[in-house]
Amino acid sequence: MSNQGITGNKLLDQPVSSLLWTMSVPMMLSMIVQSLYNIVDSMFVARLGVEALTAVSYVFPLQNIVLSLAVGFGVGINAVIAMNLGMGNQEKANQTATLGMALTVLHGLLFIVLGFLVARPFLELFTADEQIIQWGVQYAVIVFTFSMGYLLQISMEKIFQSVGEMMITMVILASGSIINIILDPIFIFGWFGFPALGVAGAAIATVIGQTAAFFFYLIAYKKKKLPVEIHPRYLQWNGKLVWKLYYIGIPAAITMALPSILAGALNKLLSAYGDVYVAVMGIYFKLQTFLYMPSNGIIQGIRPIISCNYGAGRYDRMWETIGRSVAAVAVIMLLGTVLCWLLPEQLMLLFDDDAALVALGAHALPLISLGFLLSALGVILSGVMEALGRGLTSLVLSLLRQMVLTVPLAWLLSNWLEADGIWLSLPLAEGLAFFFAVALLLGLLREQGKNEK
Repeated sequence: MSNQGITGNKLLDQPVSSLLWTMSVPMMLSMIVQSLYNIVDSMFVARLGVEALTAVSYVFPLQNIVLSLAVGFGVGINAVIAMNLGMGNQEKANQTATLGMALTVLHGLLFIVLGFLVARPFLELFTADEQIIQWGVQYAVIVFTFSMGYLLQISMEKIFQSVGEMMITMVILASGSIINIILDPIFIFGWFGFPALGVAGAAIATVIGQTAAFFFYLIAYKKKKLPVEIHPRYLQWNGKLVWKLYYIGIPAAITMALPSILAGALNKLLSAYGDVYVAVMGIYFKLQTFLYMPSNGIIQGIRPIISCNYGAGRYDRMWETIGRSVAAVAVIMLLGTVLCWLLPEQLMLLFDDDAALVALGAHALPLISLGFLLSALGVILSGVMEALGRGLTSLVLSLLRQMVLTVPLAWLLSNWLEADGIWLSLPLAEGLAFFFAVALLLGLLREQGKNEK
């Protein structure tokens, strides 16, 4: 018998077809705006020269680790809150939100220390160019030192999403990104009397936009009555709850960090061919956010739906959500593939008109894009496993897609095809991981059949 959870919960009551879009479309739009910010940020930095763009490209994996850990832990908060609301456990949902915010503050303090310790040693792994290292250190130290606002923003975002408040999340995410875009040229080039800070200016614009978004969430929380409460009276140590947050959150964080780790590993291989190859990979990772950020928006939309309905025993709604979301991501990936094949030069020219950079990128993008469509099932299933509290299963799938298969393939194929082998390792890994995703999906279907007997 299914548990209907809290009466009036739209995650349990609203038709899936409309619920999926009201939950996912705002997140897709906000992710697109965030992708636009990433692109515009790189476009402004590129005007400082290829060296500046290369410095930011080297820092991107390190910067994305902050994002990964913040979002990963937020996924744990989101899933536990939504499942408890689905089961009707209001007290536990409130305690989860409060403890989650307190632990986020501790994470922020750790990042401040790490920023000063790891920035230079990390960059020195990839280049000996002192100018690139100096710019990279400036950017990384600023992003890490002021990461507290970003971490708190992400945790608040996941709390709002866990109760279905996607429109608020969309507006705040877009607002933070727009602030960042506006401030970028002001701080980088010294507009309106401000000093020209170069790469450091791009980092300052980033942290201001992120921190502003957190304060917007505080205002929204004060003005809107949420079905979950953050209050000091719920700040009580609960080892089992904390373990569950990290059990879901740590694998999700590692999953989010994998693109950064992968970018670092591939950059190391590509650096043997020259800095321009690293710059192309950096541009690719910026461009692919236009595909994977909207796809991530869909995942953010479906996570609370799946968690809540799973907690309430509404498996029919869970499966309908999965099917519709896979189809939506497949359409996004197909569009990305078509653009990379038809307009590769134009995509590269968004960043720089350097002839060597554009020619190399126009050659690499069609090869890399061969794996986009195959990734649709794996992308959604990773999110589904997280929503079901099965972080380790999600992590295994993501590891296959983005690390375990890709890096060895890149090394092996580069010995045969040089840089082309590195580009081709990405779609080949997606193709092999696709079969594991199919097996995982069939296993989930068999499990449900046993539960319903």
